[in-house]
Amino acid sequence: MDVAGIREVYAKLKEQVHKVVVGQDRAIELMLLSLLCEGHILLEGVPGTAKTLLARCFAACISLDFNRVQFTPDLMPGDVIGTNLFDFRTNEFHLTKGPIFTQLLLADEINRTPPKTQAALLQAMQERIVTIDGATHDLGAGFMVIATQNPIEQEGTYPLPEAQLDRFLFKIVINYPTREQEREVVLLHGHRTAMPRLEDYALEPVADLVAITRMRRVIEGIRLGPELVDYVVDIVRATREHASLQFGASPRAANMLATAARARAVLDGREFVIPDDVKALAGAVLRHRVLLAPGAELEGTSPAKVVKQIVDTVPAPR
Repeated sequence: MDVAGIREVYAKLKEQVHKVVVGQDRAIELMLLSLLCEGHILLEGVPGTAKTLLARCFAACISLDFNRVQFTPDLMPGDVIGTNLFDFRTNEFHLTKGPIFTQLLLADEINRTPPKTQAALLQAMQERIVTIDGATHDLGAGFMVIATQNPIEQEGTYPLPEAQLDRFLFKIVINYPTREQEREVVLLHGHRTAMPRLEDYALEPVADLVAITRMRRVIEGIRLGPELVDYVVDIVRATREHASLQFGASPRAANMLATAARARAVLDGREFVIPDDVKALAGAVLRHRVLLAPGAELEGTSPAKVVKQIVDTVPAPR
C-alpha cells in the first residue's frame, strides 16, 4: 500500500457511496480520514438529510463488523456495553456482550440518551476497551464510532459533555443539498418513503482491516515539517486566547489536527503536509472543542466562525 493505492481506495469509496447517497463528498472524505486516523465522527444535521443512510453506506463499503444503536432516553449503559448474567444451571456468570463489541458502531441520535449512558462510550472511544465488573475487554484496532445528532430539536435531548465531544476527531455538519442534488435524490429515491435497502444497490467493499492497517502505516510516515508543527500548535493555542471563547481546544486537538493533516495530504497525492491541509481541516477538528464566552453567541458569533477567524489570522508558514 502506498499513496497512490490509498487514493484509489478513496476514489472507489466515493463511487460506491454515490450509488445511494447524492453529493456529500466532504462528509465522505472526512469519514475516510477519520477511519485512517483511528478517530471518531459526529454527524450533525436536521432530520432527513441522510445522516444515518450515509453512515450505513460507509459501513457497507468497508469490510468491518457493523452494529447500530438507536439512542433513547431509557437506554442504559448495560444496553450498550453488555453485562454479566448469572446462569442458574452452571452457577456462573456469563458475559452478554452489548452492541459496542463491533468495529463500526453507529450511535444514532446520541444526544437523546442521558449523560450516564453517553459516558459508557468514553473509555471505548479513547482506549478501545470496555470494563465490565472489573474485567477489561478489548474492542480491537478497527473500532470506530459514527454518531449522529439533530441540532434543532431541544426537547428530550441531552447535550454531549465536553469530555465526550473532545473524543470525536471531526464534527461534520450535514447541510441541505443544492437544488440540483435534491432533484437527483428525488429521481433516485422518489419511488419510496422508507429508507433505501442497501442490498438493492450492490455496494462493494473497497477495503478491509488489513488494508486499513497498511494505509495507517503509510500515513504515519507522511512528513510534517517543524514549521507545520508550529502552525498546528499556534492555531490550537490561539483558541485559548480568543476573547469570544471561554474555553479553547485541548492538546489532544493539536495531535488530532496534525494526524488528520497527514491523512489529507495522502488523499491529495502528497507525501508531505502543506498549510492548506491544516486550514482545510481546522474547522471540523476544532469547532466542537471550543466553548463560546458568555454573551458571544448573542452577538451572532458561533464556534465555527471563531475558528475560521483564528485560521485566517494565524500566519501560515511559507
